[in-house]
Amino acid sequence: MVVTVPVAPSATRRAANAWVLAQAVRDPYVIIIAIYIFAPYYVTRVVGDPVQGQALVASANKWGGWVVMATAPLLGAMVDRLGRRKPWLAGVIAVLVLAIASLWFAVPGGGLPQPAMVAIFAGITALFAYHEMLHNALLIPAAGMAGAARASGQALAGGNAVSVAMLVAVLFAFALPGRVDWGWLPAAPLWGLDPAKGEPDRITTLIVAVAMALGSLPLFFRVADDKPSGLSIGAAFRAGAGDLVGLFRGVRGHRDALLFLLARMIYTDGLTAILVFSGLYAAGVMHWATLQMLGYGIILSIAAVAGGLLAGVLDTRLGPKLALKLELTLLIIAEILVLGTAPDHILYQPWSGPPLWQGPMFTTLPEILFLGLGCLIAITVTAAYASSRTLLTRVAPRDGMGVFFGLYALSGTCTMWLGPLLVELGTRIGKTQAAGMMPIIAMLAVGLTALFLVRGGGRHLPE
Repeated sequence: MVVTVPVAPSATRRAANAWVLAQAVRDPYVIIIAIYIFAPYYVTRVVGDPVQGQALVASANKWGGWVVMATAPLLGAMVDRLGRRKPWLAGVIAVLVLAIASLWFAVPGGGLPQPAMVAIFAGITALFAYHEMLHNALLIPAAGMAGAARASGQALAGGNAVSVAMLVAVLFAFALPGRVDWGWLPAAPLWGLDPAKGEPDRITTLIVAVAMALGSLPLFFRVADDKPSGLSIGAAFRAGAGDLVGLFRGVRGHRDALLFLLARMIYTDGLTAILVFSGLYAAGVMHWATLQMLGYGIILSIAAVAGGLLAGVLDTRLGPKLALKLELTLLIIAEILVLGTAPDHILYQPWSGPPLWQGPMFTTLPEILFLGLGCLIAITVTAAYASSRTLLTRVAPRDGMGVFFGLYALSGTCTMWLGPLLVELGTRIGKTQAAGMMPIIAMLAVGLTALFLVRGGGRHLPE
């Protein structure tokens, strides 16, 4: 059995809000940098070849996933033995902020070479997973068992709400000025940013880095940490390794938690692939440029806020396991439908109708349908992430949360190279972006099926 320092009964609303805020300022990296703005900019303008750029991003995710696979569970076990988590989280945040800010130097025609970009992306992938693991392990001290579901959903909703605010700011301060003749807009991008150098896209890296640094501070003042155990790092390392060995030896005693982590490893590969490639897919299939991608990102991020809030309600009323099954089922249906939608297709049927209205974006029926399905995907993906975290707190032993959240991070990232690899193979074989996205549906379906083997995770809190 895993032995840890007991968690102090210190959960308060202020502590829960600080925990929520720490994720709310972390998640814009995924939404703004990895999905909607910086990654499409880097692939189309810096690399200049979507296929090569996609392979580069996949390679970085692969290397980052391998690093996490090798280190996250042991780090979680060691920190459990040391007792205190906040000093480690502070170090991770500091390095993560610097790594994100360094992406500013990805300039078209120069700047950071591709090997350096692979290393930075891979490092961010690993650091992001460490942040998630250490931050998640503070969920119960911050919110308590009774407030865990609410805080989990609010954190994901908050991440999308902050992202929406950032996307709107970028839209009106940097993207629209100089492109539309609206008297209340600046005549050119603020701060003298040069679109020819990609500065309106690159500035998002600095905005995200600064927000993460400042928004993380309340957690360190308001969330109580465990007391130090008095062990040295070396002793904690050895003890943590022993805890992991004991954990795997005691599989029978933790059957449902481990089965859930196995299921999550499979379906989260699909969720991660959606996050990594959905922006590139929308830009490529629908032929959307930066302005349309900003609008797409804003609308889907608003929808994702609803997904985070919905997860808290469903987890409480249905139980996190049933809620997660429902969310994955709707996501699979939405993915199947969106792959049959293109500028000249609606749900796999040819379409050639006129524009529905005159405007700067989203003027045709296929675009509006694609946008609507994207909103459903955003809602269900966000809700699935939130319900997954809540489900782990219901099926894992209370005194081993650090180790199990280490395994949680492992299950979400150690095979994250598999999704990009399958997407690449599907694209090469099918010779279309839609064919490349089909393996995602298979991963979601297999993970959903595995959830039916997990016991527990109902509405009632464990004693």
